[in-house]
Amino acid sequence: MIPIAKPIIGPEEKKAVLEVLSSGYLVQGERVEKLEKEFAKYIGVKHCIAVNSGTAALHVALLALGIKKGNEVITSAFSFASSANSILFCDATPVFSDIDPKTFNINPEDIKDKITSKTKCIIPVHLYGQPAEMDQLKNIADEHGLFIVEDAAQAHGAEYKNIKAGSLGNIGCFSFYPTKNMTTGEGGIITTNDDKIAEKARLLRNHGQREQYYHSVLGFNFRMTDILASIGIEQLKKLEKFNKKRVENAKLLTNKLSKIDEIITPFVSPKSKHVFHQYTLRVKSNRISRDVLQKKLYESGVQTRIYYPIPIHKQALYQKLGYKDNMPESEAASKEVLSIPVHPALAEQDLEFICNKINVIMSR
Repeated sequence: MIPIAKPIIGPEEKKAVLEVLSSGYLVQGERVEKLEKEFAKYIGVKHCIAVNSGTAALHVALLALGIKKGNEVITSAFSFASSANSILFCDATPVFSDIDPKTFNINPEDIKDKITSKTKCIIPVHLYGQPAEMDQLKNIADEHGLFIVEDAAQAHGAEYKNIKAGSLGNIGCFSFYPTKNMTTGEGGIITTNDDKIAEKARLLRNHGQREQYYHSVLGFNFRMTDILASIGIEQLKKLEKFNKKRVENAKLLTNKLSKIDEIITPFVSPKSKHVFHQYTLRVKSNRISRDVLQKKLYESGVQTRIYYPIPIHKQALYQKLGYKDNMPESEAASKEVLSIPVHPALAEQDLEFICNKINVIMSR
């Protein structure tokens, strides 16, 4: 089976973990601090705050901005649930916006219609590894006095107009889940240039402590361990190489698959460096559905995934909360998208095999 994702863990990561285990200091310590400094330098920001998941990063980011009950936060309807759930964690109200069907990212024009006197923040999601239309989003945010929290969980190293994702808004939030472009196993990180936001985030991730056992605010146990950070330090050294291979693999896939009728290959904005966390097709066929293509590929030995089969506003949780939004582009995408392997562990013959199988299936 050709897997949809494969974390590449080498001897460097294993050696780093053993060094931490031998040190006797396993929780948030020197390795976490080193990862924060090196990731901040890589993204081009003053501060990084490491946490134990991308979801925790979003949660802490919103709390650090003072998001609370009575506030509204606009985000994409087409994303992983954490993009919206983090808003609920703050007792605030998620407001959903539809997507651009070409990029799958939040549509700035749709956002304009969703802003009210209660709106405090926008969370654009850089879906599949391509940054959202940040110039338009920043213009909207500036006009209405709103914060921007970038959900960059899938965009490590992605760029918008040669500026790294995670440095374009007030705060950036990354995930280090095993399928991401770099991993720590589990984990996440917050990026910002704002000293006060960084200070508040550091308090919130560690029980509200400025010093041990002195609690100034209500905080959480969202700390990253040194074990995870040691993996992240080594993964960060390899990130550019990993991304380069993802882009090369994506080019090969597009070259082969763009010739197939009823398949739409990923659009790459000329403003963006797309790092292809996922390579996502749209299947627009009256003969062979997306689900049939997925089944046939699995039978042929190719693992695929649907990111995402149900838009967030249609999830059972949000239906129970009374959401009745109509998001035609998000709903159409959920029925047509199919992500195929693009990760850097793939050999060229793997990519050729995948393309040949799709070609055969779609030509029947």
